[in-house]
Amino acid sequence: MKSKTAVVTGSSGGFGLLISLELALRGFYVVATMRNIEKGSELINKAKEMSLEQYIKLIELDVTREDSILTCKSYLEESCGSIDILVNNAGYAGAGFAEEVSIQEFRKQFETNVFGVMSVTQAILPLMRRKKAGKIINMSSISGKIGFPGLSPYSASKHALEGYSESLRLELRDFGIDVVLVEPGSFKTNIWTTGKQVAESSLNQNSPYFKMMERIEAHLHKASPRYGNPIDVARLIGDIAENPKPKLRYQIGKGVKATLALKAILPWWIWEKLLLKQLK
Repeated sequence: MKSKTAVVTGSSGGFGLLISLELALRGFYVVATMRNIEKGSELINKAKEMSLEQYIKLIELDVTREDSILTCKSYLEESCGSIDILVNNAGYAGAGFAEEVSIQEFRKQFETNVFGVMSVTQAILPLMRRKKAGKIINMSSISGKIGFPGLSPYSASKHALEGYSESLRLELRDFGIDVVLVEPGSFKTNIWTTGKQVAESSLNQNSPYFKMMERIEAHLHKASPRYGNPIDVARLIGDIAENPKPKLRYQIGKGVKATLALKAILPWWIWEKLLLKQLK
């Protein structure tokens, strides 16, 4: 086993898969967790190609189930003893218009993107406090800083994650544990294909929001060639994992920093006008 251990949730694809490989490449023993262990073949195959398979262990973990989290925690306690890095990456993008998204769908979004992060963090924190060191890296999004029409479930969950992470960082400083938020813009990952779950009513042509949904989908399709390479996010996570004094927030992606700066200085009515103009 390598000297440092990292746990990455949602490792079967997208950012999670690349982060697992990047951390293994940098000298971490990676416990790559995923809801369906059968979907781990791509990660293992890529690890074999890079001669890293001995440094990656697949573990089943559903971040929305307490029994699954406890089973994973028991494995970590028995096999690893302590954890140096936790990357809370598991999540999906809930979409649809707020009037049409059921409260059950909102709850499901929060169960994964918010309460899943909280539950896994609570389970692993004692292993970090024991060592008085560690880093918790929470995968947020530009949607955690900016609302966008048709994405209220996802955006609301990421805004909640931002507030939780700020509080957690302040609570853990005396224990030598850093909490970090990574805020990507749009990248070429499966969260916008297989990972996006749109409320059925918002896809119905009889929906009063259907025309707006068409404009949003057209905007996303037009912008897709400019989406970033997800390996850049994985490398950023690697840099943070190795940084002895990481800051709270890291933005990454084309135009992300400029967009956030613009929103911070513009009056809301101007910002609103500019954003909605993009959808016409």
